[in-house]
Amino acid sequence: MILVDTSIWIDYLNDVNSPHCKTLDIALVEGTAAIGDIIFLEILQGIRNDKEYRKTKLQLSKLDQYEMFGQRMVEQCARNYRHLRKKGITIRGTADVIIATFCIKNKIPLLFKDKDFTPFMSHLGLLSAELET
Repeated sequence: MILVDTSIWIDYLNDVNSPHCKTLDIALVEGTAAIGDIIFLEILQGIRNDKEYRKTKLQLSKLDQYEMFGQRMVEQCARNYRHLRKKGITIRGTADVIIATFCIKNKIPLLFKDKDFTPFMSHLGLLSAELET
């Protein structure tokens, strides 16, 4: 199973031809692509057209879904953010901290293109789905 970050889904839903989208395509065919609640939220809140919203929601609802954040994740997310900050690395988005921490904790590879995830690989053991395929 791999978790797919928002930016990859956006490219995929907009028919962008990229290596990341090809990896996602393979994962969808194999049934190994999953989505997290925060990622699902980010995708849906960005859709302006009601028809596209309903279509996308229906398609993505068929995937394996993870609840990524809760009381037990708060401390671990803060710990990971602080660890990177002490190394002089500032992660721009809280959602990225949650996504990366969830994947690290559950040993789920993440398919991403956002550079904010790279320090999580280098310093905290985040697995890249790109290396898995």
